[in-house]
Amino acid sequence: MTLPTKTGGLRIASYNVRKAVGLDRRRDPRRILDVIAGLDADVVALQEADLRLGARPSAFDAREILERTGMRPLPVSTEGPSMGWHGNAVLVRDGVTLLDAERLVLPALEPRGAVLTHLETTEGGLLLVGTHLGLTRRFRRRQAEAIRAALEARDEEAAVVMGDFNEWRSVGGLDPFLRDFSLHSPGRSFHASRPVAALDRIALSPQVTLNRAGVVETPLARRASDHLPVWADISLAG
Repeated sequence: MTLPTKTGGLRIASYNVRKAVGLDRRRDPRRILDVIAGLDADVVALQEADLRLGARPSAFDAREILERTGMRPLPVSTEGPSMGWHGNAVLVRDGVTLLDAERLVLPALEPRGAVLTHLETTEGGLLLVGTHLGLTRRFRRRQAEAIRAALEARDEEAAVVMGDFNEWRSVGGLDPFLRDFSLHSPGRSFHASRPVAALDRIALSPQVTLNRAGVVETPLARRASDHLPVWADISLAG
């Protein structure tokens, strides 16, 4: 779909970029960045933003991110040349300020994590978590519980959790978010060549209003990664 024009509020987005490797098996960071630029988002959570080999270097150059998208990566990494934490990174546009960040290690059979960022936005304060949940439902539940516990410990205002939730069912391993969050699936985002599953989702606290949401299905997005980006226009309670 073609994105509607952004009018007020905040536009957030989530994108599993598969280390910038497209369906043609070529690693092309510029192609991914052009998709991100087309989102016109204020905040973008990325998954698989770092390479898996060696010191886990970033799949993207920070200067090129700014030049092609007008956004900048938040300093959430402690992993040398990495841009993210366990591959999770957050990009923001001018007008969004990082107050602090927390790196969450999630229970899993394989390394998994999440980044919890406290942001000051044009709409007010926002806790935003970017994550990539595991492949096993039992661990997805435990990971969702860990994220909820981290948010509850903060006692802050509005909160958003978004990312590749890896859940093929409507709820399943994501039910810990349903206690006091609303869980939204903007649409089928995987596999990019033929979307059949809504793996990429957004959970909103009661202080966040969802105005509209969707999946980007442009020809470029269908080639750039195996996931399509999802987006949402939100408002925060003042």
